[in-house]
Amino acid sequence: MTEKSHGGSGVDGIGTEQELLAELNSLRVRAARRRGKARLSLQDLTTLSGVPRSSLANYLSGRTAMPLDVLDRLLLALGVSPAEAGAWATRWERATGERLCGRPADSAGAARGRDDEPAAAAPRAPDRPGPSLPVPAHLPPASTAFTSRQEVLASLDELLAEAEPGPGAPVIAVVTGTAGVGKTTLATYWAQRVRDRFPDGQLHVNLRGFDPTKEPVSPAEAVRGFLDAFGVPRHRVPAGTEAQINLFRSLLAGRRMLLLLDNARDAEQVRPLLPGYSGCLALITSRSQLPGLIAVEGARPIALELLTTEESTALLVRRLGAARVAAEPAAVDEIVRHCAGLPLALAVVAARAATRPRFPLATIAAELRDAPRRLDPLAGTEPGIDVRAVLSWSYAQVSAPAARLFRQFGLTCGPDVGVAVVASLAGTSVPEVRPLLAELVDAHLVAEHRPGRFTCHDLLCAYARELADADPEPDRRATTRRVLDHYLHTAHRAERPLHPPRGPIALADPAPGVTPQQLGDRAAALDWFGAEHRVLVAAVAHAADTGHDRHAWQLAAACVSFFDLRGHWHDWADTQKIALAAARRLGDRAAEAHAHRFLGGVATRFGRFTDAHAHQSRALELFGELGDQLNQAFTHRSLGWIAERSGRHATALRHDLRALELFRRTGRHREEAHALNSVGWCHAQLGDHQQAITDCERALALLDEQGDLPGVAMTLDSLGYVHRQLGAHDRAVELYRRARDIFVTLGDRHGEAEAEANLGDTLREAGDPDGAAAAWRRALRILDDVDDPTADGVRARLDELVCAELDPDGTCRSTT
Repeated sequence: MTEKSHGGSGVDGIGTEQELLAELNSLRVRAARRRGKARLSLQDLTTLSGVPRSSLANYLSGRTAMPLDVLDRLLLALGVSPAEAGAWATRWERATGERLCGRPADSAGAARGRDDEPAAAAPRAPDRPGPSLPVPAHLPPASTAFTSRQEVLASLDELLAEAEPGPGAPVIAVVTGTAGVGKTTLATYWAQRVRDRFPDGQLHVNLRGFDPTKEPVSPAEAVRGFLDAFGVPRHRVPAGTEAQINLFRSLLAGRRMLLLLDNARDAEQVRPLLPGYSGCLALITSRSQLPGLIAVEGARPIALELLTTEESTALLVRRLGAARVAAEPAAVDEIVRHCAGLPLALAVVAARAATRPRFPLATIAAELRDAPRRLDPLAGTEPGIDVRAVLSWSYAQVSAPAARLFRQFGLTCGPDVGVAVVASLAGTSVPEVRPLLAELVDAHLVAEHRPGRFTCHDLLCAYARELADADPEPDRRATTRRVLDHYLHTAHRAERPLHPPRGPIALADPAPGVTPQQLGDRAAALDWFGAEHRVLVAAVAHAADTGHDRHAWQLAAACVSFFDLRGHWHDWADTQKIALAAARRLGDRAAEAHAHRFLGGVATRFGRFTDAHAHQSRALELFGELGDQLNQAFTHRSLGWIAERSGRHATALRHDLRALELFRRTGRHREEAHALNSVGWCHAQLGDHQQAITDCERALALLDEQGDLPGVAMTLDSLGYVHRQLGAHDRAVELYRRARDIFVTLGDRHGEAEAEANLGDTLREAGDPDGAAAAWRRALRILDDVDDPTADGVRARLDELVCAELDPDGTCRSTT
């Protein structure tokens, strides 16, 4: 076990500088005894430590402050263990820190020995007053237009309780976010708001981590500035950076201080500036997420998001006044939309409006709307308030491969992208693209807003598109082709378990570097379509806009089954209009026939039977000219559906019988069973219930044999109707409930709603009004959501039922 030092305080104490020098003298005696000497001379110490004799004399006498690196070498020469040396360093920082802040070295009463060797200094009196330090107040002024961010401010406020002096580590918070999101403004505002909680002072440094014109501030430069703030005389500042950092931390010990480290580039730039003791709070801002600080130092991440519409409007009110903003609500809405929730963009626009008080806000909104490039109106008079310039500083920091990927983000076509799509976008594999995505996320050029899905806000996308425009045109077109190929081939794979109501469509091979996703079953397909829904709608338009007409119509066709199942009928209609125009530009009659047929299908859903019949008739004509019997069969079924919905049941039966014949001729047994169900339904509508039961039960057996759950559910619904017409209400209720449950399992919202409505009709006839009302309400929730015109009929039946039972005062009484 190592012998303890002989001194007034011991290794575990703090002590004064003179007390520590006395302990060092005792260590010299111990070291000398181990060597068989009475004492180690200065020359001996110089030989062992490499420190010049004259310097050692000054250090050991207290005439010159001993740097930490010299202390380390001296302790090593004296045989001190590493653990004991660490304790020595901590005590030495405190003792010399007090001296450097204006305390004179106390050598009164020191006995002198030989001329070249200082004797042990006398201990410091215990009632000596503590050191007096300046109280720096370096915070920049807070913005008078700061607004919102209440949740983030509350998160920072929660850290104050943890920053109380006592045992434990200092509190470190990292405010991160994209360029121009207001990190510095927020941090400064909060720091000014809570500065009274840090009575020993507030330090601030702009680390210039992303400044394009100046070098980032080094830790050494920042520490020297902090030592100046404490009034440390220049001749008392240690020579080495490590020693200066240790001195700085010693000065913070026992004090309650706030450090605002603004615009940090990375963890290595700020790590040396962090306090080492509790009672201090370090608030860091950075465009990087600084994961190293979070993982190692336990820093608390505070993510700063874009402003909401309400917050953006509030910012304009603070800048321009409530009256001016309230006078032009439409223009304000457009300004807010074009600024995409980015505080810097809003500030630039507000400054322009403030300096032109006579200009209508509508004029400024028009500038934003009509600009050839979206970022042009957001240029300021200096780089710090120029949105394009500020975004460029983040872009300039990433590697060349990550920069290329960011530019390719400008060529995507939807609100976000999955990681598999990004891989195809870049023409590489998922494992290879993940590090590049991580780099862009860390730089806040893109955001992973949901696990595995990436996006960037509108102004960043506009910036990425500007950058991409400078790339060679063949590269841009190849990138667009790859991303469209990914969506097209994955969508066609995903629709297979949904059994699309059409013949197969021949696709060209995907471009090199494209890896379509593999989706094994119906659930996985529906999940993929659900996740990509908004992107797929945008991709159809993007394909047409970029001259990829074949992608446009083929991708629109692949989405029909999903749109129908989930009731996205407006998206169905919009994408098929684009598909029809693309088919006509291509001169592709098969593509045109498919688009007409699908437009007819959605028109039928909306109850627009004249338009539906016109589209289906044109599709039948085109498929006939092409000799495509399979798609003729599908079209006859669609025409039969229109006739049935229009009350022309005999016409519907003729179309269904023709479809049945063509499906049998083309060997499509599943579709044959579906057509047989439709034939049975038509017989039921025409009053031939026994034939209807025969047809539907044959269809049910075929569909059950093939495991076709959608067909089974539709056929159960048909049989429910037939039994209801025959007065077998219990049997009908059973069949409708079975159908409904299958539709729910399949995620077929329209089928579920239709079965619920039919169940309600049957329960009403069976004398169960409460059950009927409940079923109709469940149906209405779906029908209203998908804008189905049959909702009006269900609502009328529900109103009639509710008002059939009146309260004594004659008002309608709800049955629920």
